Amino acid sequence: MAGLSIWHVLIFLIVVILLFGTSKLKNLGKDVGGAVKDFRKSIQEDEKNLPENKKDQSKL
Repeated sequence: MAGLSIWHVLIFLIVVILLFGTSKLKNLGKDVGGAVKDFRKSIQEDEKNLPENKKDQSKL
């Protein structure tokens, strides 16, 4: 009883779509995806800028 069934999830999604509309949800998805992409890119750039001796120490 405490868990979520598929019906609870479907009802929740229907309510969210009715409240926000599909266009707002699409824009929100694009914004979140762009933020995640930028975050991953910045992490990769930071790892490239680390000196070699710090990379070796982090493996220990």
